[in-house]
Amino acid sequence: MMLADANKPQIRERAAELRPILEKYVEVVAMINDFSQELPTDKVDYAVVLGGDGSMLRAAHAMGYRQIPVIGVNLGHLGFLADLQPEQLDEVLPRVLAGEYRVVSHLMFECEVQRPGQQELKVLGLNEVAVLAGPPFAMLDVQLYVDGEMVTTYSCDGLIVSTPVGSTAHSLSAGGPILRKDLLAFVISPISPHTLTNRPVVDSAERVYELAVPNPHEGTSLVVDGKVVCQLSAEDRIRISRSEAKFQLIEVHGHGYYRTLREKLGWGGRLKLEK
Repeated sequence: MMLADANKPQIRERAAELRPILEKYVEVVAMINDFSQELPTDKVDYAVVLGGDGSMLRAAHAMGYRQIPVIGVNLGHLGFLADLQPEQLDEVLPRVLAGEYRVVSHLMFECEVQRPGQQELKVLGLNEVAVLAGPPFAMLDVQLYVDGEMVTTYSCDGLIVSTPVGSTAHSLSAGGPILRKDLLAFVISPISPHTLTNRPVVDSAERVYELAVPNPHEGTSLVVDGKVVCQLSAEDRIRISRSEAKFQLIEVHGHGYYRTLREKLGWGGRLKLEK
């Protein structure tokens, strides 16, 4: 199964060019260009996603609780999840057919918004949950609970609860650590915290995390994987827990996680001294 975002002409054109290469090695049983529709994952061995990391996120959301292994081909910019380049397909696909790969499972989460007297909102996510202050852009107090126990109140511009996959996204920009993608852990990272003692925290994915905003602004929002879920009120309780669904990424030897970090972030280079 091929997935490509038809709303982006450059990706649509590249997908048409790359399809003959795929068909040299595999049977393309479906070509999906609308990520909003339910994906036909039955009788499909794996999906090839053409695009960037945003396309990989949309594919994960579209598969929902019926995740199948994914090969990501980067037609975007950084490409942490979609880390294969188009010119590598002729090398990688024969190795996949020969079984020379492994499937790495990645943590997904369920984010629930509990509202008194109203039906709960529930969203499946892969990257992160973010509470963002919004207009009028003043400091925001966000309470954090772990397994029902009050941990602390962050005074900040927002708070991010990230998976290892999301640790190289918004959380990294907020000063959070990089976690290996197959770890079962969450990172809690405040955005522009007001005190120097507030630092990112890493904790087990087996725990349940809850957020509350006792005095939200008019524009305070809950954002999951880059999409606004709702505006928050003082009575809302945000509950984040590990999902049974797991995003499955096909990894071929020589195209592993640390190589991706080195190449995408320019990580670990030597100092260049002037002579």
